[in-house]
Amino acid sequence: MRIPAGTSASQAVGDAELPRSGPQAVVVVRDADGRLRDLSWTPTEDVEVEPVPADTDDGRSVIRHSAAHVLAQAVQQQFPDAKLGIGPPITDGFYYDFDVAEPFTPEDLQSLEKRMNKIIKSNQRFARREYASREEARAELAGEPYKLELIDLKGGSDADTEDVPELSADGSLTAYDNLHAHTGERVWSDLCRGPHVPTTKYIPAFKLTRSSAAYWRGDQKNADLQRVYGTAWESPEAMDEYLHRLAEAERRDHRKLGVELDLFSFPDELGSGLAVFHPKGGVIKREMEDYVRRRHLEEGFSYVGTPHISKEGLFHTSGHLPYYADGMFPPMDLEGSRYYLKAMNCPMHNLIYRSRPRSYRELPLRLFEFGSVYRNELSGVVHGLTRVRGMTQDDSHSYVTQEGAAAEIAHLLKFVLSLLDDFGLTDYYLELSTRDPNSDKFIGTDEQWEQATATLERVGRDTGLELVPDPGGAAYYGPKISVQARDAIGRTWQMSTVQLDFNQPQRFGLEYQAADGSRQQPVMIHSAKFGSIERFIGVLTEHYAGAFPVWLSPLQVAAIPVADEFAPHLDAIADRLRRKGIRIEVDRGDDRMQKKIRNHTTGKVPILLLAGGKDVDAGAVSFRFRDGSQLNGIPVDAAIAAIEGWVDSRNNTEPTAETFGELLS
Repeated sequence: MRIPAGTSASQAVGDAELPRSGPQAVVVVRDADGRLRDLSWTPTEDVEVEPVPADTDDGRSVIRHSAAHVLAQAVQQQFPDAKLGIGPPITDGFYYDFDVAEPFTPEDLQSLEKRMNKIIKSNQRFARREYASREEARAELAGEPYKLELIDLKGGSDADTEDVPELSADGSLTAYDNLHAHTGERVWSDLCRGPHVPTTKYIPAFKLTRSSAAYWRGDQKNADLQRVYGTAWESPEAMDEYLHRLAEAERRDHRKLGVELDLFSFPDELGSGLAVFHPKGGVIKREMEDYVRRRHLEEGFSYVGTPHISKEGLFHTSGHLPYYADGMFPPMDLEGSRYYLKAMNCPMHNLIYRSRPRSYRELPLRLFEFGSVYRNELSGVVHGLTRVRGMTQDDSHSYVTQEGAAAEIAHLLKFVLSLLDDFGLTDYYLELSTRDPNSDKFIGTDEQWEQATATLERVGRDTGLELVPDPGGAAYYGPKISVQARDAIGRTWQMSTVQLDFNQPQRFGLEYQAADGSRQQPVMIHSAKFGSIERFIGVLTEHYAGAFPVWLSPLQVAAIPVADEFAPHLDAIADRLRRKGIRIEVDRGDDRMQKKIRNHTTGKVPILLLAGGKDVDAGAVSFRFRDGSQLNGIPVDAAIAAIEGWVDSRNNTEPTAETFGELLS
């Protein structure tokens, strides 16, 4: 879209008859340099711009930024002594930080929402204003100490202000005024780089979600502020859909389900980020380990084991010290030496490779272990099983020739994708993490990085999957491909990784004898299939909402007699199923049958076997499934064969009378 010189973006949008309301309403435009501009922007020469509708990522971000300003205005109306921090848009929402006398209460948030609704309905106009000097800004904002601190940041350059949304990247200092819809009088103002929607009525749907404590500019040395979070969307329908996803995510929260289903816990006595698995959770963990161990052996890996601690020098050789020192627990002194808990398994696998001379005939040499590692995660990022301090990785390292690297990466990607498929995570794409050329946290030459990155990119594209760039996300020693899997409600989780490492073989002096008798350096490829078993269990718990597939379920079958005298019939069936490896319990409790059914259904048991007088007389049993459907009078032999067949097939779908009945037909 072209904007003629002297014409506002708003007028150009109107002349082009583009939407001014609804989810497709144009809220800002993007200029030729990629900058977002307010619709009030009037260029001095003809320019080409791209209209940005409300229902795009950038459009939503602008709506959320404007909603944050409306929140700040409402807070200062309700709490006149409140001092303003910063209020940026974030993923799916926004927040604003305030210095207030008392923490916000849920009742405060309700009251603030009402004030925000009044402000939005009043159709105030957002107007950009540039300060003539910093002195002018300081004079206007003399009562806002945090804004004054922002004004005094060095020069407003990109480097100084990239995380501070109030300051413009071009060095200018701007404010946005909220103007009365009819009189044009300034109602409220805030230091801000913008852009914003034209008026408050362009915020069609919002909700305040919660409040929490927050440090000024994220530094615990600074003042303790109160942060209010909210969400805003291009339509009430879009927000309702998002809130439904939030509610569904809360229902699936693995931390809550872990307690309800008695799978795992995080005892305070152990410390933050350290989990214990209860017997039922232990079943899931064992099933995963048994399965992935077998798959590694089938894929040509050799199982190894390494200790949990090592002398400090090993991690200097690998390069993890100092590059990864912040992620490792502090060292301990033992017998005059410094030891570290290992945060990774690769240095010890290198020692296994180096333990004797190697020939090209041994390559690819594939080593694998369930290695327990420990990472000193900050307490603020520890989150259930998905971000822990102690974890078990299904960690492997392949040692290959330079020319064999691409084939091994392809082999590993095929392997990890098949694993995810087997566990029911079938919707995924790839992410290619590369180094930041301007950072000093990466080791190796430009040529090594270019060659390694090109190899990963070529193999990744050959899979036919989407390959998304992740600039700067590589490990310090080499680029990586990660598998990003979407769960049942569309959230993305980083799962398996494949990393190409040309540094550690050199640092450890790893060699092999080539066919011509020369000594050559192998290429090392790191791969974790689950990532960590703990994280994978957490993701699976949420993906299935605790209703695991039958083959993975802690208790696969619960047998419920209609009355006590029919329990021996179910005991005999249970004995036969246990001999086939099926996890079954006969419920001989005192509860009535209907309550037992409710209890086991709530406990996510996938198959219930019921037996009454007719079943006993007929040598049969009845099935009931989690969806409430039922199959009655099934002969015992057929029932046992069907259960065994369903489990052995590793079927990830939910058994119902219809789907299970197909095995019986």
